Amino acid sequence: MEYKGLKAQRNTVTRDLRNLENGTGNIFETIAILGKRANQIGTDIKEEINNRMEEFEQPADSLEEIYENREQIEISKQYERMPKPVSYAVQEYLEGKIYHRNPSKEEGAGA
Repeated sequence: MEYKGLKAQRNTVTRDLRNLENGTGNIFETIAILGKRANQIGTDIKEEINNRMEEFEQPADSLEEIYENREQIEISKQYERMPKPVSYAVQEYLEGKIYHRNPSKEEGAGA
């Protein structure tokens, strides 16, 4: 959950590809790294929201018993306003906070 302190963009931002490929030397490898990290962050966020929503679950929900809970709505809005997981991943990458390695490059260098 270290991504929480980042100032990630909430809107679409044009990025310079040269800045993104600096760490790997290959833009496609960088995109793969960002995609994997974004998936990790997305999973963390999903688990967090599910844990927060569990307290509102009622064991015998039926259509007649379901009503809008203001707290649930506020929690949902809070998560909707958050930057997307990809934005967090890009910001982490640009700040050098993502550890990545390429085993095929390491094996090639050692042989």
